[in-house]
Amino acid sequence: MLLFDHAYTVGVACGRTRIDVLCQDTRPVECSCDYLFAGVYPQRMATVTDEDRVISRIGKAITRGKCILFLGAGAHAPPPEGSLFEYPDEQRPPIGSTLSRQLAEECGFAEDFPNESTGNLMRVALAYELSTSRGELVDEIEYAVKDGKSPSPALSALAKLDFSLIITTNYDQLFEQALIAAGKEPRVSVYKPSADAETDELLDPTAQSPIIYKLHGDIAERESLVVTDEDYIQFVMRMADKGQYDPIPLSLKAPLTTWSTLFVGYSLIDYNLRLLLKTLRSKIDAANLKPMFSVDYHPDPLIVDVWGSGQHRRVEFIAQDIWSFVPLLYKQVVGEELAP
Repeated sequence: MLLFDHAYTVGVACGRTRIDVLCQDTRPVECSCDYLFAGVYPQRMATVTDEDRVISRIGKAITRGKCILFLGAGAHAPPPEGSLFEYPDEQRPPIGSTLSRQLAEECGFAEDFPNESTGNLMRVALAYELSTSRGELVDEIEYAVKDGKSPSPALSALAKLDFSLIITTNYDQLFEQALIAAGKEPRVSVYKPSADAETDELLDPTAQSPIIYKLHGDIAERESLVVTDEDYIQFVMRMADKGQYDPIPLSLKAPLTTWSTLFVGYSLIDYNLRLLLKTLRSKIDAANLKPMFSVDYHPDPLIVDVWGSGQHRRVEFIAQDIWSFVPLLYKQVVGEELAP
């Protein structure tokens, strides 16, 4: 299912599969796929109840302590125009493509590779590293995600909810700061690129003492960052390691297969994330899998085709931005409006 912040049903055909999406207005459905078409089907009218039901299911999993929060860079997105919330540019870490363009400008990437995109962070970061040094690359990332940055109201609201396990690909420490501000004591396990390094095994996650797993490293551990395409290759190779060298702690693997999962600020177009999910869930019968929910305002149609449709769909897509979704979830769980 693909939930839009709109109240009619749109039939979307992309490739081989028709996908039903729930909407509430008549804005056009946008998609980069050349083979996309959309039409309105009033006989499948959606209502507010549909949206409420999904958010209620997510809220129930959170309240029961059985929901993993996956945080991506989109969690730092600015509020839309007209929003009651504020999050000034200078307080926000850049998303990947913005950081990539900044690095590209500094290392002359466009001149050296005129036919390549300056928004490809893996490629641009590699070029930056080769033209300067690994240390200088990490320095630039640290400056971009740390200096003067602070958690957004949406991030702070998520920190107040009872997530005991959080997984993030963000290098920054803003969610840790938000958890501490909420009176919690987070513990952090950081990915280690070296195959000789034992993985930190943190046990007994609770809402008061949650565990954060930094899937692509932490800026505080400079050697841990997964940013260039060579880093990503090493990351994929590390997924095959076993025992105490397995980069995914054993204490995290079981919840990944038995708890609900909520993706916020993330796109399932990310290859590494889909690889991880398939590795962990491939041998589990569909009847035993817990639901996964992805908050993605512009979900990729091919990913929706594969992951969000069919009899045994693996992900339910909620096409809202974080500033629309988080206040609704907060009200569902806490029972009160999220104040700007």
